[in-house]
Parts: sequence; structure tokens; C-alpha cells
Amino acid sequence: MARLRSTTEDRLTQGVLIALALGFLTFFLALPLIAVFFEALEQGLGMFLDAIKDPDAIAAIRLTLIIAAIAVPLNMVFGLAAAWAITKFSFPGKSLLITLIDLPFSVSPVVSGLIFVLLFGAHGYLGPWLQAHDLKIVFAVPGIVLATVFITFPFVARELIPLMMEQGKADEEAAISLGANGWQTFWHVTLPNVRWGLLYGVLLCNARAMGEFGAVSVVSGHIRGLTNTMPLHVEILYNEYDFVGAFAVASLLALLALVTLVAKSLLEWRFDLRHEGIGH
Repeated sequence: MARLRSTTEDRLTQGVLIALALGFLTFFLALPLIAVFFEALEQGLGMFLDAIKDPDAIAAIRLTLIIAAIAVPLNMVFGLAAAWAITKFSFPGKSLLITLIDLPFSVSPVVSGLIFVLLFGAHGYLGPWLQAHDLKIVFAVPGIVLATVFITFPFVARELIPLMMEQGKADEEAAISLGANGWQTFWHVTLPNVRWGLLYGVLLCNARAMGEFGAVSVVSGHIRGLTNTMPLHVEILYNEYDFVGAFAVASLLALLALVTLVAKSLLEWRFDLRHEGIGH
């Protein structure tokens, strides 16, 4: 009996489609990445290292890591709590909560930054009160953290909600029927079941947090050495025609993106293996 074909297209059509896909990826992904590393190293490794060791570049790298270290755990906790509530309980306003989680996907990052300026800026709604109490949000690290958290908070929740919906409530109900309380059920049943999805969401959240530009650009004030993250520092160096410095820092962001891609692929592979094991 002849083996059934998975598609109805002939080999020529399949070859053309594959060639188009590979050509698109090469032109829009591979070539730009190669160009970034080429420009960064064009004048030698010494110039590249000098650009990375520049105090302003080090400050931008440090700030980017600090922002990610604050925003990612906050979004991990929020994503877990939101996904658990949405998938395991029925309550008024559930559909509204799901809509609000998707809000950063539909709002421009620049608009998101302007919202925080409107709230916490010197002429914003809370600006006079903040000035009276010597608190600074906008054009300081707290504003960058808030903008980054807002932009990235859907990633963990949106990874976990479909996964937890697919798993259902049977395991949790069995644990409760055996005498486990809510926290025990969460730590020993729910969390182990979603750990790979959680890691995947955290990975995506971290990548977006370190690469965010629009919202952070609005609230940071572009203060060199103080409120510039790596993407903002790249922009400043490029506008100053310091191409080696700009591409050197950009190459670090590109390396982070490649590491994220590899980690994402490994997690997907591990997750698929786990599902195949469950299926068998």
C-alpha cells in the first residue's frame, strides 16, 4: 500500500516554497546579524573591546541587566497568579482580566511610555505629589522598570494560560481530595506540571525586557551613564557616528538574542519530548 503524502503539492512547488522561506530568513535575519558582527569587529578586536569597556557602555549593560532582573521575576509571579486564577477558578471579570493581559500587545510601546509620563511626570497627575515627597519616577530607574514590566507582563501569562487550560483541573482536584491544601497543591502539582511552559515564558519575557526600546526611550530621559539601557546607548552612539561602539553594543544584544533562540529551541525540544512521553 502506498504511503500517504502529507501534502498535495508537487516537489517543484515544495522546493520553491522552501527556497522562498530560506531566502526570506537569509535576507531579513541572517544577513543583518552578520552585518552587525562584521561592523563591530571591522576595526579589530581591540577597538571592539575598548567600546565594550567604555564606562557609559558598562553602565548601560549594568542597567539593562538590573531592569531585567527586576521586571522578569515580577512578571513571572504575575503570570503564574493570573494563569492559575483564570484556568482554575470562575469569577466575575475573568474575560476582562484576559483582555487586560493582552493590552500591551495592542498598545504601541511609545504610547505606553507616554502614559507613565502623564501619570508620574513633573506636569502629570501625580507629579506635584511626587516632587513634594522628593520621589522621582520618570527619567529615573523606577520609570524604566515600570515601563518594562508593563510591556513584558503578557509573556508568562500567555504561555501558561493555554497550557493550564489543556491540563484541566483533574490533578489539582485529586490532590485536594487526598487532603492537600491550596499551597501544597500549587507547589507539588500545578507548578511541576507547568515548569517547562513557565521557563519558556520567562525566557521570552527576559528577551523582550533587555531589548525594549520604545517605552523605555520615552521614560528614561536618555541620561548617559544613568538611565540609558543598551538599546538606547546604541542609538546615541550611532547618532554620534561612533559606529564601532554602536555595533559593538548591538552585537552584545544580538548575542543575547541568539542565546535566547538556542534556549528557546532546547525548551521546545524538551517540552515535546515530555508530551511524547505522556502520550506513550
